[in-house]
Amino acid sequence: MAETPIFTKTFDFITWLMSATNGFPRSQRFTITRRLWDAALDFQELIIDANACRGQARRDKLDLADAELDKVRLYLRLAFRWEWLTAGQYRHVAGLVTEIGRLLGGWKQVKGQSAAV
Repeated sequence: MAETPIFTKTFDFITWLMSATNGFPRSQRFTITRRLWDAALDFQELIIDANACRGQARRDKLDLADAELDKVRLYLRLAFRWEWLTAGQYRHVAGLVTEIGRLLGGWKQVKGQSAAV
């Protein structure tokens, strides 16, 4: 599991996020920052759970993971709009999240949902 692309990219994203959010305003650590972290970690947990499931249970986990990734995108856009992320940071993280989204979409398209990632 640890060497498959979606798990590797998600690990890289979360590692980057930890460092980047240290620069967010202290007043937002328990609101927007927390929600961003929760969405990112929930996404990671859901793809781990999905990898352990088959059939409809896997599809359900992947759909939930997709919703969490949408939340991550929203919170990152807000952080950029509020200038908590530089343009370069936002381009970098948007690229990571886009790649994770593509990998997730590909996984959701696997016929029968029986193959592990």
